[in-house]
Amino acid sequence: MGVLNQLQKWVVVLALVVSIGGHWAFLQSVAWVGMAVNYSKNATLSQALEKTFDGHHLCKLCKVVRAGQKAENSDEVKIELKKFDLATGTPTLFVFESPAVIPQIQLGPILTRTEVPLLPPPLLA
Repeated sequence: MGVLNQLQKWVVVLALVVSIGGHWAFLQSVAWVGMAVNYSKNATLSQALEKTFDGHHLCKLCKVVRAGQKAENSDEVKIELKKFDLATGTPTLFVFESPAVIPQIQLGPILTRTEVPLLPPPLLA
């Protein structure tokens, strides 16, 4: 049971990281490390880091990350609201009858009680 709980927690953490775009940050970091290592083979470390982060020397992974981030930002949910019009163009006429026309129901015999309530109330068995 403990392994399943740990797995569930990691799945939740991974889902949260992906939902806030953490996967792009991870991939960009991998790309920068790879570029720095690759550029440092033919230049000094400071020159390699400058070439890595100047934004003019993008590797394939950097281009993929940039395109993915751009696609994510442009995928806006477009909600189209439609007006639901209840008016049909013809006025509705409500007719209320006066209270004198409504028949009165005599509730006298129904609402009167002749028995005295039992004290104390009976216990349910």
